Amino acid sequence: MTAKTFELGPGYTISRVIRGGWQLAGGHGAIDRNQAVSDLIATFDAGIWTYDCADIYTGVEELIGAARLRLASERGLDVAARMKVHTKLVPDLERLATISRDYIRGIVEQSLRRLKTERLDLVQFHWWDYDQPRYVEAMSWLDELRREGKVRNLGTTNFDTPRLAEILAAGIPLVSQQLQYSVLDQRPAHSLAELAAKNGVSFLCYGSVAGGFLSDKWLGVSEPATPLENRSLVKYKLIIDDFGGWDLFQQLLQALKAVGDRHCVDIATIASAWVLEQPRVAAVIVGARNQAHALANAGIMDVALDADDRAKIATVIAQSQGPLGDVYTLERDRHGRHGSIMHYNLNAGRT
Repeated sequence: MTAKTFELGPGYTISRVIRGGWQLAGGHGAIDRNQAVSDLIATFDAGIWTYDCADIYTGVEELIGAARLRLASERGLDVAARMKVHTKLVPDLERLATISRDYIRGIVEQSLRRLKTERLDLVQFHWWDYDQPRYVEAMSWLDELRREGKVRNLGTTNFDTPRLAEILAAGIPLVSQQLQYSVLDQRPAHSLAELAAKNGVSFLCYGSVAGGFLSDKWLGVSEPATPLENRSLVKYKLIIDDFGGWDLFQQLLQALKAVGDRHCVDIATIASAWVLEQPRVAAVIVGARNQAHALANAGIMDVALDADDRAKIATVIAQSQGPLGDVYTLERDRHGRHGSIMHYNLNAGRT
């Protein structure tokens, strides 16, 4: 591992900042397709050559596939091959009880077509409901596709410690788990990190800037009234509430600002750099709404925090109240504050 790269699996190296795709999926404003492809290539040129998407992110696999084709056309296949693309496989909630090998294969083949490739670099598997206990079986079918050569690496998304242990015990060769991790949310740091360390699993972390809340924009600002601008802000405002409320959040922003001023970078950059330092973390996944934002994210890999920086941040975190529990447990409660805002059947009717 260097400051800017990480060997996620044998012979498989990624950039330590990953370009997120959720903000290209709609719900964050209109998407200009040509500009989005140009932005994706500009991200590549800035040194962020790993991308995150999902079968359920409307149109995003296709956009990344188009960027890959443009790179190959304009710069050659060798350059395009440097682009690493991580997708997710998210079976619909209503399909979990009847999930089949053909269903899993169909989603993988759909992603292959969309991403314009013969092998997926990493497929990250998500499962909505543990009361439907077939996630190990489903992952075994995904592993069959790995052995066939359609998938290079396998990962999971948002599994808690006991269920991740089940998957590993079944012999599924996981290299990563994607999960939420930030200065506001340290749920992965406990039992899951211990399990991951024992099994060589690394973390790919989303939420490091809390949907934009961890930024200079919110420093000194009054607590926002509902409704918030988008579902991402709704989601992360709940995390702020669990962390300790708006006043403690402002103290955290002040600490991040002080550290950022020392390094001549903004709050968001420091928040992501902090996550990169945590045990088992391979990379942070950061979204971008435009080219300038994407290019700024490359600076995360240039920040080296010192003991004083860490102490300033730790002093505020020590006052936090949560969120508590294992990874994604709050979000799995479909009737709770966190789970009730999720969308559970986003593959239905897709081709």
